[in-house]
Amino acid sequence: MPAAETTDALNQRLADSGLRSTPQREVVYRVLIGKRDHPTADEVFARVKSELPTISLATVYNCLETLVQCDLVRAVNVERGPTRYCPNLRPHAHFHDEKTGRTHDIDLPPGLLDQVKSVLPPGYDPTSVEIIFRGKATKPSS
Repeated sequence: MPAAETTDALNQRLADSGLRSTPQREVVYRVLIGKRDHPTADEVFARVKSELPTISLATVYNCLETLVQCDLVRAVNVERGPTRYCPNLRPHAHFHDEKTGRTHDIDLPPGLLDQVKSVLPPGYDPTSVEIIFRGKATKPSS
């Protein structure tokens, strides 16, 4: 997605939530969209620091929380490690490679989430479903 479209999408989603865009939110969002590798807040902070040298880690956390609340990114919790952030909002699962620590998006077959939701007791309507596979790669990834 071109930078202008990314900024427009961010601005619209923030406005829909009653918030305004800030340079810090724009840079944090651009960093997440630019490299879809599920970074932690500390990793986002390190990437943003080159563009905004005066930004604080607290500001990065606040920006990430705002992006999650506005449904622009997802917070992905893998075991007891730090939260990772995923800009892929399509329904998908994650594979956490325990050897490398990397987290990968896994596309799901059409209809699988509906099947998973169908096993819930009557009267339950999930707002989200998280599927996380854990293990190690059996062959090197490209």
